[in-house]
Amino acid sequence: MAVSAAARIEARRTLEPLPLLEGEQDDGTLNKTLLDYVWRKPGKGWLLLVGLGLAGTGLLTLAVVVTVSKGIGMWGNNIPVAWAFGIINFVWWIGIGHAGTLISAILLLFQQKWRTSINRFAEAMTLFAVLQAALFPVLHTGRPWFAIYWLFPYPSTNRIWPQFKSPLMWDVFAVSTYFITSLLFWYLGLIPDLAALRDSSTSRWMRRIYGVFSFGWRGSARHWHHYKIAYLLLAGLATPLVLSVHTIVSYDFAVSVVPGWHETIFPPYFVAGAVFSGFAMVVTLIVPARRFMRLKHVVTARHLEAMCKIMLATSLIVGYGYLMEHFLSWYSGNPYDFYQYANRRGILHGSFQSAAQDPYIPIFWLMVFCNVVVPSIFWSKWGRTNVYVMWIAAIFINVGMWCERFVIVVISLHRDFLPSSWAVYKPTWVDLSLLAGTICFFGMLFLLFLKFLPAVAVQEVKELRHELQAAHERHEIPEFSQEIIHVTELEAGEEDQR
Repeated sequence: MAVSAAARIEARRTLEPLPLLEGEQDDGTLNKTLLDYVWRKPGKGWLLLVGLGLAGTGLLTLAVVVTVSKGIGMWGNNIPVAWAFGIINFVWWIGIGHAGTLISAILLLFQQKWRTSINRFAEAMTLFAVLQAALFPVLHTGRPWFAIYWLFPYPSTNRIWPQFKSPLMWDVFAVSTYFITSLLFWYLGLIPDLAALRDSSTSRWMRRIYGVFSFGWRGSARHWHHYKIAYLLLAGLATPLVLSVHTIVSYDFAVSVVPGWHETIFPPYFVAGAVFSGFAMVVTLIVPARRFMRLKHVVTARHLEAMCKIMLATSLIVGYGYLMEHFLSWYSGNPYDFYQYANRRGILHGSFQSAAQDPYIPIFWLMVFCNVVVPSIFWSKWGRTNVYVMWIAAIFINVGMWCERFVIVVISLHRDFLPSSWAVYKPTWVDLSLLAGTICFFGMLFLLFLKFLPAVAVQEVKELRHELQAAHERHEIPEFSQEIIHVTELEAGEEDQR
């Protein structure tokens, strides 16, 4: 039976990607809608969340003061678990900060247009996450006021030099380079939008403040020429950092001889896990933000679906890493390695009966559930397009990635080579306060960013709109494509109601 032309067009339409921009937009409406939240009076919900963030930051300050004044003994660290919450939280926060550079730099170089509406969210998240991460190694030195004295190679008459053969030293330079590059990349992208805020401000003081931070941007051809070159150079510089930073973090463990740490699979496994947790945090933040900031026309279902696909892909890599760890512990024939991984899973432990009674076995299986089972829902289009499902799944992934760091750090240490030194690690209120406090501090910084700066790159979205319009006029986009900017039926109904 012959298929009608209308049926063929409809079939092809279903294969077309969802739109990057929804509704009938022009430069004026984009300026108005994307800058609206900055000029809008703070709502009760925003004030309440900022208040909670301030309360959590106060708790963080208390925990830091107690740690500095009384020492690391206020933490739950013991022998043999000398590394615990401090390093767990450090690796977790560094991992969360990876999505920003990936979205901004790598996707820019690969000319992925869907990055445009979400890169500013991810870049800000990166900066705030790295700030939280940097706190823990400094506190972990025991005497933070000596941290710079010990770690940086300045000329010293005492000839006290850092040990550059240690990956812990490599961390200092990798993380600081990553933070500086990410800050420059984020701020450079902000300059045209800061100028837009300056020009649209009705307050003299706000105009002056935004004018100072926009560095006199006027949008001339010369300004845009230098801007594009600098932006591309920073993207090229930031790209290798995505791979190098978490690779170096993995060396903190991989170069040791501790069973459960001495793994050659750690560098790619850590990088995939960092991208996995980073995208999960972006989804966790962007889903409510697009709802309450009225950004659904620029942060569309296509953006969310693309992030779900990346989370699914990285979940498969992480799951493969889990499987290979346990397989190689058996295949190697090393009894210490085999015991370490049997101790985590609690099953298939052979003759090691004590491995079935480890108190942390539930944390391992919670990790597997959150990082392998839950992301499997993204195989379904329903899971990738239902914002409630993807938001809950992203929260589970964040929990699972924290559990992964707990499994690597604590379970690998609390039962070492010498059974007489085995001990159970229990976090103290200071440990828990530091974790909860950094989460609240991170949330407060992100809320302040959303209120005082454009959460979406306005100039880049305008540029994307012009590119889509030009492609349509050149007939590079099929007539039936959803990529054409149009008013959806739902929005048309809303407009009629107004």
